Amino acid sequence: MSGASLEHLAAVDPVLRGLSAQYELPALTPDPRLFRTLVRSIVSQQLSSAGAAAILRRVEALFPEEAPLNAPALAALDDDTLRATGLSRAKVVAVQDLAAHVLDGRLDLERMETLGDEEIIQELVAVRGIGRWTAEMFLIFSLGRPDVLPVDDYGVRNAVKRAYGLEALPNKRELVAIATPWHPYCSTASLLLWRSLESRPAR
Repeated sequence: MSGASLEHLAAVDPVLRGLSAQYELPALTPDPRLFRTLVRSIVSQQLSSAGAAAILRRVEALFPEEAPLNAPALAALDDDTLRATGLSRAKVVAVQDLAAHVLDGRLDLERMETLGDEEIIQELVAVRGIGRWTAEMFLIFSLGRPDVLPVDDYGVRNAVKRAYGLEALPNKRELVAIATPWHPYCSTASLLLWRSLESRPAR
């Protein structure tokens, strides 16, 4: 996220200006392996980071080094092979559905850069096991889209409650209203709010 985004947020919102003086934004290094990222998102659901990483390693070990985790090869694997990696039955169905969407063109990862945010979200949520929140995280962390506001994210809502001195977590309407001045840099605001939940300022 650019310095221009922080300058904009500091100019339009005194609360975010204060947070930007205390906290440094995390360095984002988007992973160009979009299919792998989406598989990882499905694998990670309702698991600890360590548990999800272990399963993902076992899934990736099914693929040769010269052809890492990819949709055609995953679609060719049978249920038992995928289940042996530690994937639940529901997640096996989900990663198979993801592969099917990629193979038949319903989800064209190569043209993601040409699509608008909402178009991408709608294509992703059509895949079993991928909801709007996962799609929004994909937009921010994989595609680097600058203006994503994850209104259902507990961390963002909790950070807004704390930073703005609210009595309760903001609902969707309240969060959208607070975030109106943040556009077109809602992603940077979200990153700053997540960082503010850490126990100690970075500066």
